[in-house]
Amino acid sequence: MNTSNTKVLLGLLVCFFFILSSCSSDDDTNTGIIPFTADIFHSVNGKAVAFQGITNNASSWSWDFGDGSTSNQKNPIHTYTEGGYYTAVLTAADETGATLVKEVELAIDITPYVLLTGGATAESGKTWKLSSAHSEGDYFANADAELSAFDGAPAPLPAGIFGAGLGMGEVYEDEFTFFFDGNYEQDVKADGAVFSGLLYQFVTTGGAGIVNDGGADFGLCTGVFTPEAATFTYAESENMTVSSVYGPGGMLTYNGVSTLDFSGEAFIGLKDFEQKVIIQELTDNTMRLVLFLAASQDFIGVNTNAVILTFEVVK
Repeated sequence: MNTSNTKVLLGLLVCFFFILSSCSSDDDTNTGIIPFTADIFHSVNGKAVAFQGITNNASSWSWDFGDGSTSNQKNPIHTYTEGGYYTAVLTAADETGATLVKEVELAIDITPYVLLTGGATAESGKTWKLSSAHSEGDYFANADAELSAFDGAPAPLPAGIFGAGLGMGEVYEDEFTFFFDGNYEQDVKADGAVFSGLLYQFVTTGGAGIVNDGGADFGLCTGVFTPEAATFTYAESENMTVSSVYGPGGMLTYNGVSTLDFSGEAFIGLKDFEQKVIIQELTDNTMRLVLFLAASQDFIGVNTNAVILTFEVVK
C-alpha cells in the first residue's frame, strides 16, 4: 500500500471514530429521558364529561371542573348539574414538584335558556343590545297572524335606520342583561330614555315623557324611563295571546312560540303597552324578537303593528 492510500485510509478511520463517538454521546443523552408533558382529552355525553389526562412523567393530577367540583384522579368522569359554559383545568405535577397547567373550554347541554343568559357560571349575566346592522329578518310589520310587512316601510330594515334615518341613534346604545337565576337589568345610558311607542307616551305621560320624536311617522319615539329591579320569564313554547286589531274580538293567538315576559314595568327593546315578546331566533350571539306596538288613536292599547328586530351580544 502506498503512502497516499494509507493517509486516505487513516482519514476515513478517524472520521468513522468521530461519528461513532457522536452517536454514542446522543444515545447516552437521550436514552430513557422523556420530557414532562401534559394535555387533556375529553368526550361529552349530555352533562357527563369523561376527562383523560394525557401526561408523561406526571406523579399527580388535580382537576378543577369549573363548577366548584374537583378531582385528583388521572382520568375522572364528571357530571355537571347545570348546562352552560365551563373551563376545566388540569394541574399535573412530577416527582420534583414541577407543575404543568392545561385547560379546556366546554359547552355543556346548551339550551336556549343558556344561550339567552350565558348559563350558570355567567356571574355578570349575558347582555344584549339592539343591532345597528339589523338582519334580513328585521322589518316593520302588521300585528296580524302572519306578521305581514307594513306597506311603505323598508323591508328589510336598512342598517342604522333609527340613527341616520330617524335621528334616534341612541336606541342602539341601551343594554338588557339576563341572569341565569331569572333576574333582569336594563341600562338606559346617560339620556335616561328608551325606544318607545309614540301613542304609549301620550297616553301614559301626556307627551311629557317624549325625548325624541324622530320616528313619529312610524309611531315611534324615545321616552323617559327609570329602570327598577326586575325579573323575566322565558317560555320555550307556548300559545301567546295578545291584543290585535286584526284578531276576532281584538285578540290574536300565536301558537307554539318562544316568549319573554317581564315583571313590573321592565321590557326589552321597545317600551309599549305590550311587554311580552316573541323570540323568532336565538343563537349564541344574536336573537331576533317580535316587539308589539299600538299605534292607532282609534284603538288605544290594542296592537296594530310589530317591529321585528335583531339584538346582539355586548362583548
